[in-house]
Amino acid sequence: MTPVKPPRLRSGDLIGLVSPASRISDATRVERAVRYLEGLSYRVTVGPNALKQNTYLAGTDEERASDINGMFEDARVRAIVCIRGGYGSPRILPLLRYRMIARNPKIFVGYSDITVLHLAFWRKAGLVTFHGPMAGVDLADPMDPFSEELFWGLLTSPRRKGPVSFPDPRPSAIVPGRAAGRLLGGNLALLCSIIGTPYLPDFSGALLYLEDIGEDPYRVDRMFTQLRASRLLDAARGVLLGQFTECVPRDASSPSFSVEEVLREYTLAAGRPTLGGVPFGHERTKMTIPVGIRARLSAHEGLLEYLEGSVR
Repeated sequence: MTPVKPPRLRSGDLIGLVSPASRISDATRVERAVRYLEGLSYRVTVGPNALKQNTYLAGTDEERASDINGMFEDARVRAIVCIRGGYGSPRILPLLRYRMIARNPKIFVGYSDITVLHLAFWRKAGLVTFHGPMAGVDLADPMDPFSEELFWGLLTSPRRKGPVSFPDPRPSAIVPGRAAGRLLGGNLALLCSIIGTPYLPDFSGALLYLEDIGEDPYRVDRMFTQLRASRLLDAARGVLLGQFTECVPRDASSPSFSVEEVLREYTLAAGRPTLGGVPFGHERTKMTIPVGIRARLSAHEGLLEYLEGSVR
């Protein structure tokens, strides 16, 4: 598949904020994110349904999908940033207008529950999107220099980024070796939720990146069993493991593997070059990953190199 790269972001461009999943409980965080973006000389528009509430969802499925479709169709909007994740993105996949989205490529950013949107946009439209900071979660507070510099560098420049300069503690090899492929993946639970659906891309030859939060090690074990049984792990050329935040046994009195032991077991068995401790996921330090671009992994050297630009 030939990737469809969105136009780069320029000073004065309009950025749209949407809530594809859960509603943010503190609207002042959206206000702070808007001030941050305006301070960087961008203009901001908030989706008409972005602050609505429908139980644990940000409005109805139709309302949340309408905001995304509308932002892609609006020629004034140059980038779309999700306000938060939570739950609900898989529900709107059948409601999105993928042919229209393919005709109107633009920057789309988010992570966690947003994983299914990244993968569906790649599968259905070939669109390069960005697993990265969200408005109500990350942009509302001061970002650390590594996260901020990489994020804006990828969104504003078509030049090839090259090697990522990881902060300490640096990632380390679980399985040594080198591999190259297109970056595909995201939140482990969300990836597993669309296996067997029309929204899952082909992972043949991909660099698979995975992260999660709040999952008991036995649940991570179960999801990796599914990845192995579906042959998704076999299809990938290499693996990047991010931050598995708070993935600890809920019952400390019961015997349990650690999540690190689970990750090591499955990646060693798969035998693909694997780099662990890569800073992406549900923590403050957050590497932006352009979904669908080619990258090169040198696990034993702790290196990841972006081989092409992510915008045009």
